[in-house]
Amino acid sequence: MSSSVESANSPSTEHALNHLSDEFANKFSGVFARETIDRYVHESYMSLYRTSSVKRWLILSTERFVNDRLEALARHQGAMPKTMPEVLFICVPNAGRSQMAAALLEHYAQGRIRVASAGSMPGDRINPAVIEAMSEIGLDLSKEFPKPLTDDIARASDVIITMGCGDACPVYFGKRYLDWELEDPDQKSLEQVRLIRDDIDRRVITLVAELLPDA
Repeated sequence: MSSSVESANSPSTEHALNHLSDEFANKFSGVFARETIDRYVHESYMSLYRTSSVKRWLILSTERFVNDRLEALARHQGAMPKTMPEVLFICVPNAGRSQMAAALLEHYAQGRIRVASAGSMPGDRINPAVIEAMSEIGLDLSKEFPKPLTDDIARASDVIITMGCGDACPVYFGKRYLDWELEDPDQKSLEQVRLIRDDIDRRVITLVAELLPDA
């Protein structure tokens, strides 16, 4: 599969997206109709295309995004088993705070909590200072990308943690909501981002203890 694309509607892009649809139709055979899969693939690609500043890896990013969305939809509808707590972190750009929180929770939970992050208005890339601050503690965000908030991911979540998105974050019935008041790392120095990272780290450790009390 090619990892680069020329434009949103080029023949090579359309070929790559059709190939993705074929793969997902195979994976979710008997769960979703092909029309649903085609819609998810093209809609997800265009969402990422509109906001991303780096187009080269969009097909690979789309593949990850669509997989997460379809699996979440299948769990919400009961077509796939829900085997662990699910947490969604939301901030405005999904380029700093929510990405750090998701990476830290995945690190501490070690596969026992399903983790997602999203943005109410996704940025075009992950904040470079955030990538550097996280790499200092052994967590690689260099291959992550800002993702838009979608109903499927939100509805599959048990806990939704917001970070400064205010009324831009929709409310879903039956979810546990937490609001973490955190400084936005945008345009902050590396030293300031480290402080935000460490604040998130402490909160995540507490969250893991609450969600996995027997661990």
